[in-house]
Amino acid sequence: MTKERKVVQPPHPEPTMSGWYTTAGPELALVPQEGDVACDCLVIGGGWMGLHAARRFAELNPQSSVVLVDAGRIGNNASGRCMGFVIDLAHNPRKRDFVEDIKGNKEELFVNLDGIAYIRSAVEEHGVDCDWDAQGKYHSAATAHGVEDLHRFSEALDKLGQNYSWVETPEIQAITGSKHYIKALHHPGTVLVQPAKYLKNATRSLPANVTVHENTPIVAVQFGAPKHICETPAGTIRASKVIICASGYLTKFGFFDNRAIPLYTFASMTRQLTESELSRVGNKKAYGLIPANSFGTTVRRTIDNRLFLRNVYSYATDFKTTTQDVMRARVQQQIAFDRRWPELSSIGFEASWGGLLTLAQNGGMVFGELAEKVYGAAFCNGTGVARGAAFGKAVADLASGRSSPVVDILKTRASPSKPYPRPVTAMGVRILTAVRFRQAGAEV
Repeated sequence: MTKERKVVQPPHPEPTMSGWYTTAGPELALVPQEGDVACDCLVIGGGWMGLHAARRFAELNPQSSVVLVDAGRIGNNASGRCMGFVIDLAHNPRKRDFVEDIKGNKEELFVNLDGIAYIRSAVEEHGVDCDWDAQGKYHSAATAHGVEDLHRFSEALDKLGQNYSWVETPEIQAITGSKHYIKALHHPGTVLVQPAKYLKNATRSLPANVTVHENTPIVAVQFGAPKHICETPAGTIRASKVIICASGYLTKFGFFDNRAIPLYTFASMTRQLTESELSRVGNKKAYGLIPANSFGTTVRRTIDNRLFLRNVYSYATDFKTTTQDVMRARVQQQIAFDRRWPELSSIGFEASWGGLLTLAQNGGMVFGELAEKVYGAAFCNGTGVARGAAFGKAVADLASGRSSPVVDILKTRASPSKPYPRPVTAMGVRILTAVRFRQAGAEV
């Protein structure tokens, strides 16, 4: 491998703060990297993949030095901007082969359960506070076509031998306090968490041989023996091994260039509700609602008495979104709020934000040794909490010379294919998301 220096474009700063991050408690002590340092393993990216890759590598190699860097603040990155569903089995009832793909669904379930178990071990063994709530999730429908989607999902659950229960109109309306919903399916395998709180506190609980540097983007790399050289704004990190867990930004390091389809999805959060307001949002202290239609509105009621609503997808040219994009999505979230709780929705939102997710045109992913002693995992294609933890753990196993059933499964996954040229992809995504958003109707 030649030591050719490559300049790396760092992530764009987010235009607004995540509501999860601002309500997640004290920030981590900020220690940007400076000077020239050496380590046995450098992990790039402090999200679900990178954090668990750093933890796993450090556990397996207690005598090795591990450095974890994140371009921003851990918990305010893309991973901390999700809705906090740790999902065991994602659903995509519109995909033609979803019900028939038993082998794929079983492998997906196996991988996600491994990720959930690794997250759970941080909570139970290391005392990571994250508002852990293993109540499962409600797949909710507000329309007849939404109910049809739920029935298709139930067919897949039946074939996989999964437990679930139907929730009829009176019960789902009592749970949510909303007359908007007409039916739901409760699937018990999902855990609800406060994602930014988990990421912050799991970072605090990392093994002692891990050093963490936030606000430390990698701006240039030279991969090659005996040490990989990674430049930061204020120094250099020389590492024997590198694990890249930077989502779609992995493509900026010279691997799978132009394979990422970057999307943003957006969310808004209310202030804490008063006692009288809480009586209008149902008889269950906390819940998570997944829309029957994937372009509908996802809802969380949290244990700290807030409502979170997420909808709207947009193509993110160069992995970037703007304040205008966030505010445009906020309008749609206000409409969704009005539909669900018209007597309450005038309170509006306290915070709104976007979060990046990376897709591949063929649904493929990045996993494995990308170059000699350079490893990577990327492209969750959505539902990235459990997947991300499992992928990060597995890539650390691989970098440590170990195998596992999850490693074996991920090695068989297709690599991300090249999408159509960027202008064509961007236009296609915009048209498709607009059509699907309109088709979702009252599910939004």
